Amino acid sequence: MFGRLVAGFSAKGDDNGGTTATAPMRAHATRVWLHPQHHGRSTMNADDYKRQAAARALDFVEPGMRLGLGTGSTAAHFIELLAARVRAGLDVVGVPTSHTTRAHAERLGIPLTTLDDTPELDLTVDGADEIAPDLSLIKGGGGALLCEKIVAAASARMVVIADHTKWVALLGHFPLPVEVVPFGLAATRRAVEAAAAAADAPGPAQLRRRPDGHPFVTDSGHFILDAALQRIPRPEVLAARLAAIPGVVEHGLFIGLARAAIIAGPDGVDVVERR
Repeated sequence: MFGRLVAGFSAKGDDNGGTTATAPMRAHATRVWLHPQHHGRSTMNADDYKRQAAARALDFVEPGMRLGLGTGSTAAHFIELLAARVRAGLDVVGVPTSHTTRAHAERLGIPLTTLDDTPELDLTVDGADEIAPDLSLIKGGGGALLCEKIVAAASARMVVIADHTKWVALLGHFPLPVEVVPFGLAATRRAVEAAAAAADAPGPAQLRRRPDGHPFVTDSGHFILDAALQRIPRPEVLAARLAAIPGVVEHGLFIGLARAAIIAGPDGVDVVERR
């Protein structure tokens, strides 16, 4: 049994230097309090909190489930913990959202399939770069946003796992990834910036590059533009405008996909559910 229900959720900011925020929950979401507050200074770091959130997500997994397996550092914790359950006899099958996730899951012995063979999934567990109070997300910091969104959309439920720094009052401090085709890159970049400005979120879009200076290339062979918008007051409007640009393959605004978010931090582990 969960402890008690409360009406709000407080966040300390994001790990990219975002502003500290206290974000009230909206009417269609509830916060479930799971653990008592820890008094005194915590010795845990962000990675510890990520693992706590990942461990809590295992409670959503049932035998026989078809699972979407996310990409990123928090999702990697979930895969490792899931693999331990599989070795103990849990019968599940997973669809990875990236080459990196596939290699990790295969190495740990998790049975895998594809969306071609298993087009309907029961649950996807994935991380996020930012989580707003209505459970809208920014994703794509790891470059797997296209496959992550396809897998999430094919799932009956998406659960997001994160440390407390990813909870924000308003999306946008984390640069918004936009996956684009290489052809006509300059024109597409201008169109992305124009779309953001028209959605009251002006800011430059920069081509993501690898440490060696070459363009970052996604698993699907595309480039990524990172739009430094600072704040996105109308995510739905921006999402629609970006989707209408011919050179845009997908964007990192995940709206209406996450059904629950598991947030771990100094005060414990919280489950925020969208009704």
